[in-house]
Amino acid sequence: VQLQASGGGLVQAGGSLKLSCAVSGHTFSSYAMGWFRQAPGKEREFVAAITWSGSSEEYVDSVKGRFTISRDNAKNTRYLQMNSLKPEDTAVYHCAVRRVSEVITTVPNLWNYWGQGTLVTVSS
Repeated sequence: VQLQASGGGLVQAGGSLKLSCAVSGHTFSSYAMGWFRQAPGKEREFVAAITWSGSSEEYVDSVKGRFTISRDNAKNTRYLQMNSLKPEDTAVYHCAVRRVSEVITTVPNLWNYWGQGTLVTVSS
């Protein structure tokens, strides 16, 4: 299973970025997808996740109202729209897939496959 994350970059505080994560090489028909981030010297942190059906989404409190996760099942791609970015959002953002497709967990070890990450840098 390959997860290709893209869309990171350098943006000023208050700006926006949209991350994408394309999933390929999988044999299972459905999955949940999550976004995690890891800043230098910090542990990996849950950011957002969405179930295969889209019936459930979850966000960490610090991004609620600013980030939106969405899905395109036909393209096997998930997105993370990030608005009103803050310097504290600076991190490497990783997408992850969980084969339990309709249950979200914030625990990194419970996600089955991971992408390589894309760097988001927010300047003040």
